[in-house]
Amino acid sequence: GIEDMRRKAGGGAMVKYASEPGNAQRSCKARGSHMRVSFKNTRETAMAIKRMGLKAAQKYLGDVLDHKRCIPFRRFCGGVGRTAQAKNEGSTNGQGRWPKKSVELLLSMLKNAESNAEVKGLDVDALYVSHIQVNRAPAQRRRTYRAHGRMGPYQSSPCHVELILSEKDEPVPKGDAKEAKLTKKQLAIKRASA
Repeated sequence: GIEDMRRKAGGGAMVKYASEPGNAQRSCKARGSHMRVSFKNTRETAMAIKRMGLKAAQKYLGDVLDHKRCIPFRRFCGGVGRTAQAKNEGSTNGQGRWPKKSVELLLSMLKNAESNAEVKGLDVDALYVSHIQVNRAPAQRRRTYRAHGRMGPYQSSPCHVELILSEKDEPVPKGDAKEAKLTKKQLAIKRASA
């Protein structure tokens, strides 16, 4: 799982994230390097849960595994079949899939981040996915046999995934309504009409 991958990637050394949370005390992180899952599928899955609440994201990904909801494919959508479920997820092209391996990876990463949050003493119900990013990792190379005795590449497309969960900020109450400032011209018209 993630822990084995981390050990291979060089232990638990501190790593730089692409984005730092606004309030580090109210955020927690999780990451996985050189994950053996499709980069394109994982990217689309990550975009589907971005800005979602933690519990909502976990429920959504669970529904995707049960084929009740789908992941809409927006960027990497060449040759992706269409499904009615994609329309419900706000897709404009109707294309969607149920990428099991990517979904399971992200679920385990959310669980890892949730554990990190509990250790930090954060309110798990107030967490949301404030940052999630998927990058291509170096391809793992194998070979396949082609016609006329040639060889062709047969590569996997692994990826690096990082995510940050943050507690939702309390909405700032609106101030007292102030009267709009009037221009000289508007003041003159107001005086004239009064």
